[in-house]
Amino acid sequence: MDSPLRSFASLYGTTFLMVLAAGLLTTYLGLSLTNMDVPQIWIGGMMSAYYIGLVCGSKVGHKLIAQVGHIRAFVACAGIVTASALGHALIDNLTVWLILRLAVGMGMMCQYMVLESWLNEQAETNQRGTVFASYMIVSYLGLMAGQGAISLYPDLGIEPLLLIAICFALCIVPIAITRRIHPEPLTPAPLKMGHFWQRAPQALSTIAFGSMIVGCFYGLAPSYATAKGIDPEHVALYMTCTICAGLLAQWPMGKLSDIISRSVLIRINCTLLGVLVLFIAIVPFHSVYSLVLTSLFGILAFTLYPLATALANSRVEQHERVGLSATILVTFGIGASIGPLIASSLMQAIGDQMLYGFMAICSFTLLARLIWVNRRQKAEEFSTGDYVMAGGDLVSSPLAASLDPRVDVEMVNEQMIYPADDAFDRLDDDIEETLDDTEEQADYNAAYAYIGEDAEDNSRDDDIDDEDVDNEMSRR
Repeated sequence: MDSPLRSFASLYGTTFLMVLAAGLLTTYLGLSLTNMDVPQIWIGGMMSAYYIGLVCGSKVGHKLIAQVGHIRAFVACAGIVTASALGHALIDNLTVWLILRLAVGMGMMCQYMVLESWLNEQAETNQRGTVFASYMIVSYLGLMAGQGAISLYPDLGIEPLLLIAICFALCIVPIAITRRIHPEPLTPAPLKMGHFWQRAPQALSTIAFGSMIVGCFYGLAPSYATAKGIDPEHVALYMTCTICAGLLAQWPMGKLSDIISRSVLIRINCTLLGVLVLFIAIVPFHSVYSLVLTSLFGILAFTLYPLATALANSRVEQHERVGLSATILVTFGIGASIGPLIASSLMQAIGDQMLYGFMAICSFTLLARLIWVNRRQKAEEFSTGDYVMAGGDLVSSPLAASLDPRVDVEMVNEQMIYPADDAFDRLDDDIEETLDDTEEQADYNAAYAYIGEDAEDNSRDDDIDDEDVDNEMSRR
């Protein structure tokens, strides 16, 4: 059996080039807008447009892949993304840039859907974990390479955009010439966000707030670092240290989540992250110490999403996980599009330190919600565990049978209206089986009739037992 790296080498090569170009474009736009003295709200809007495109592209991409197939859909979207990236070099209008950024997000979401659905379908069961772990590692490496590539062009001319276009164009080649079998068309996944928010409120809340934090960092951290006096080469180092720390923390955090409860681990993570980003926002910026602090930030911030995803999947059944994945992606996209808008507004109104100040607000708000949801869930579990089946008069009375849906109502009414006749009929059957002598049978019938008449005259419904019958027979 071939190794996953060899089996999916074409898909991994495509992923590396695509993510490299996407990371380089994001950093380039952030630095370029800062050098142009554009208001922070425009920078945040530019980053939000990308994530809005990701959300919209999930629906458009699904239809496109279903109609023309995986490779054709990928090639078409790669062409749109390449043209959109080059469009930034032709036009300086910010409104047009927003539209181009939206187009890049939509196209890249379709490309991500092609790659991940292909891997998900053709990965062997015993290699699935290795396949997707390798996919994530390649993605992180491409992202770090994109951040480092910006240091090659400190003047931020047209060269970075040309390199971005080259990578977007070349990413078509490996997937176009692959010899792997094409995957089956995508099947629709129902989007039941309300249902999954009820099933996994802690996990989806973490994804929503965590995506706001991550979206703010990717979109606004280059602008923040530049405003603090760092040149483009060191901005790339600043971003690379954060992403590399997040990559290296994935495996240890995954192992730790198998030992400690994920919900507890997420709350600990939120607490540490909130304290850290608040410290970064308050303490004066230092070029050396900032690398250490941003590395710690990457460890805490970039592990929220995988922890929350694992927690969410543990709360649903197997057949619900496709719909859950769609809900997670939409939640992430919405949070990542809202975060940069709010943070950029605060940075413009108060100062650059509000980037991490807003992250602190998100962290502590998330922590408060997680504590509240956890207490509510414990209270519900306690209430359910203390429930005891009632043992009152209704349960032990004949009326209980009429409330049982398994019982015929007409039969119940008939037995409740004529209880004495039924009781005597059953008593006749029992006595006839035990008496063999015909003379004793006749005497018993006489006693039976006498007692029945006496019971009717006195309006008594008590059952007649064998001892009463024997006493009457002795008296006669």
